[in-house]
Amino acid sequence: MNREQMMEMVQQQMPAKRWTHTLGVMSSAVQLAKQYGADVEKAELAALLHDYCKYWPIDRQSQVLIEHGVEGDLLQNDKQLWHGPAAACVISKEFAIEDDEVLDAIRFHTSGRVNMTLLDKIVCLADYIEPGRDFPEVDKIRKKAENSLEKALIAGFDSTLLFLISKRLKVYPLTLLARNALIEEISKI
Repeated sequence: MNREQMMEMVQQQMPAKRWTHTLGVMSSAVQLAKQYGADVEKAELAALLHDYCKYWPIDRQSQVLIEHGVEGDLLQNDKQLWHGPAAACVISKEFAIEDDEVLDAIRFHTSGRVNMTLLDKIVCLADYIEPGRDFPEVDKIRKKAENSLEKALIAGFDSTLLFLISKRLKVYPLTLLARNALIEEISKI
C-alpha cells in the first residue's frame, strides 16, 4: 500500500476536523523528529495512524482490545484512552505494519508510558502541540518543545492531569507514571 492509499484509508475513518488534526500531528511529528534526531518516516507514519480508531464505536474499540488481550486497567478507565491501543492492534493487520516502535508510539500516544522511546515522545507531544490545538497551556508546551521533549511532555501531562482533576474524572495511572518517569529522566541529565 502506498502513502496516498494509506492516507485515504485513514481520512475515511474520521470527520474532516479530525483529519485536519491528523495532518497537523504529522507536520509537528516530522518537525520534532528532525529537531531531535528521530526517524522522520516513522514519526510521520505513526502520526498519520495515531487516531485511526478514534471514531469507531466504543463497543468496537472494546472488542478489539479484548480480542488482543489488552484488558486490565485500561478498560476500567476513560474510553478516550482506548483508541490508541485499539489502533495499534488493528493497524498491523490492516496496513501490514509490523514495526513495534511505530505501533508502540500509536499505542501510547494517549497515555504515555514509563521509559518512553524517542518516537513515543515525539508522537505524544505532536498530538498535544499540533497547530490546530487551542487550550490554555498549549503555547507554554510549544515553547518548552523548542528545547526539551521531556519538559514539554511533562507540561502536557500536567495540563491533562489538572483538567481531569478539575472535572473530578479518573486519572489513568499509566499517565501519572509516565509523567513521574520523565521527571526522573530529566533529573539525571
